[in-house]
Amino acid sequence: MFEKSFITDCEGPLTLNDNAYELAVHFIENGGELFKVLSLYDDYLADIVKKENYKVGNTLKFILPFFVCENLKNQDIEALSNYMDFPFENTFYTKVDVDALTLNDEEMEKITKFKQEILSDPENYELFDEIFYSEIPKMGIYEAIEAINVVGGEGKKEAIDEIIERDNINTAEILYIGDSITDVEPLDFARKNNGISISFNGNEYPLKVAEIAIVSPSAITTCVMANIYAKDDKQTVLRFIDDYNASENLEELFEKYGVDLEIKNRFLDVFSSGEYPIIKIIDDDNFEDILKVSKDMRNNIRGQDIGELG
Repeated sequence: MFEKSFITDCEGPLTLNDNAYELAVHFIENGGELFKVLSLYDDYLADIVKKENYKVGNTLKFILPFFVCENLKNQDIEALSNYMDFPFENTFYTKVDVDALTLNDEEMEKITKFKQEILSDPENYELFDEIFYSEIPKMGIYEAIEAINVVGGEGKKEAIDEIIERDNINTAEILYIGDSITDVEPLDFARKNNGISISFNGNEYPLKVAEIAIVSPSAITTCVMANIYAKDDKQTVLRFIDDYNASENLEELFEKYGVDLEIKNRFLDVFSSGEYPIIKIIDDDNFEDILKVSKDMRNNIRGQDIGELG
């Protein structure tokens, strides 16, 4: 049994890129704009309509027919993706075999037409409903796409359930970090079970449910939090945050809380200018201020196109 479990979203808290968006930009004409429009539609279905049995993160499904139109293959995805030296068995992901997805000529013509209509009228969600829930379901590709289990939103919460069962984890000993709408469910789960829930350069969605906000250009800040939590408990982490915001000597503070020397030195080196990251416990009084600087940091380090994705 693990005493503590560190679980994080990848894109944002660990990496600057967004693979699906970058694939759309690279392989589809006006693909970046198409992906952003579909991402907003995904947010709309989840957050506004609250569509029954809807899993947020379905942008990954919506974009697939347009990938197939461009003859995208598995090897193309692998070639464009970034490599991380991380144990693959410790990852959860949306499994897609684009080589198995096909469209006939008539269907390809329709998908091309749908793309033009979407880009021409990007806020016409009634049109999108017709395309994705009436027209595409008539195509041979639909059954394969519908069977894909998107690891986003509720899918991430299901991944946590699997981790808990697999590793025999105490649900009160989880630290979860996320930055977008697909992290709401796992952040909410961690918080309700007295774990650590952190929004890292998050937009409004994770900030509404997380207990802690980090606004930082470097993930070394989350290393500090994880290091303290691994050695102690949640109350110690919360005390550290209070002390951090009152401290005039972070080196002494880190020594007081037993932060590993390598992490401490890396943090002080990254922030040698004295412009330290924001680490706050979120409340009603500071929410709007944190949201503004968090979204600004998100857009500045990831680029506005990726930063504005839900």
